[in-house]
Amino acid sequence: MTVFTASGFIGRLWRRAASAGLGLALAAAGASAAHAQLRVDISGVGATQYPIAIADFAGAASATSAPEVIRADLTRSGQFRLIGASGAGLDVQSKIDYATWQARGADYLAYGTVAQNGGQYTVSYRLVDNVRKTELDQASYSGTEAEMRRISHRIADRIYEKITGVRGVFSTRIAYVLQTSNGYELQIADADGQNPQVMLRSKQSIISPAWSPDGSRLAYVSFESGKSVIYVQTLATGQRQPISNYKGNNSAPAWAPNGQRMAIVLSRDGISQIYTINTDGSDLRRVMRSPLIDTEPHFTPDGQSLVFTSDRGGSPQIYKVPAGGGDAQRLTFSGSYNISPRVSPDGQQLVYVTRRNGAFRIASLALNSGSEQILTDGPDDQSPSYAPNGMQVLYSAIQNGRSVLAVTSIDGRVRQTLSVLNGKVREPAWGPFTD
Repeated sequence: MTVFTASGFIGRLWRRAASAGLGLALAAAGASAAHAQLRVDISGVGATQYPIAIADFAGAASATSAPEVIRADLTRSGQFRLIGASGAGLDVQSKIDYATWQARGADYLAYGTVAQNGGQYTVSYRLVDNVRKTELDQASYSGTEAEMRRISHRIADRIYEKITGVRGVFSTRIAYVLQTSNGYELQIADADGQNPQVMLRSKQSIISPAWSPDGSRLAYVSFESGKSVIYVQTLATGQRQPISNYKGNNSAPAWAPNGQRMAIVLSRDGISQIYTINTDGSDLRRVMRSPLIDTEPHFTPDGQSLVFTSDRGGSPQIYKVPAGGGDAQRLTFSGSYNISPRVSPDGQQLVYVTRRNGAFRIASLALNSGSEQILTDGPDDQSPSYAPNGMQVLYSAIQNGRSVLAVTSIDGRVRQTLSVLNGKVREPAWGPFTD
């Protein structure tokens, strides 16, 4: 029988998890700051690049941080080409010379002002189209100096959406597990890897973090009791509760889109099978019965179906089944090893881990046509997770012998590497839109 895991970490994690023991310490309510920021490296560019100038913001001293964050966000997407705007001397009241900026190569221009009143800052920004000679957007945000990065990400989101027509994800968050010499940490961070916070610390494994649809809670698997138990933790308070502690393995939590139920995997009958359960641990229901392993369930965006991994056909492949039970339909046919499925937010694409020529890579499948594309190079790419706008995929990887988080665009053209210096990062999950 082929052995694979409910969390996407092949073989070795299953064996390690089976022998995990005690030793968990909760982070203080409200989370504690992590010591290491993730470093971002970018390669490749998008098929279309929009030339844009981001002028320095006028006003308070902290104004310099806003355009820096906005520039970094847009650059990471691979869809924008930054045009130099040094010495622009603009504020939100400035009259824009569209022709001059167009002559400098900037089809778009963003500029703004930061006003300070005590400990509060107000950031006002404008976005103009130099070709059409029109204003595309304006907005103002208020917050403390500590909130300037969040405000800047929100402005970058607006710029991205106004120009591309797709909602930006710069103000969303990611979750991942960091393994250090002292144990394991469940961390959350901004989408650019900055501002990491520790939600949970443990001497033993933490696996399978999964965001609730509203972004307020995380489900995960902990081995603090000597066996796998599924917990749900509220991020704002740090409070958590076990929702599945049945005999055998409890693994692979996945939220239904309505946030009221979850799909989980239990081996209480001797082999891994898929169930659904209320998020308070009540009303356990078995989805189907299989003589072999069924694992890694994930809801489709409409909540009507589950995609999952099974070796019922002789090798690990991806299948789809109605969430209430029924006949399973096989989805993957290329290659002999396809696991860890995730459906895109629009329901049109599937990403998963595939083994090709001995390397584990991230692949994408068009569900309507069956067309497959290999997005990454391996050698050990795992745990894919879609951005909430469906334009990028977050995953864990081994690069130059180091464990990192990585992001690829859905066409595979643009890649980012988010690496940390003091441990191994794995099991990433991209959080939802929260406003």
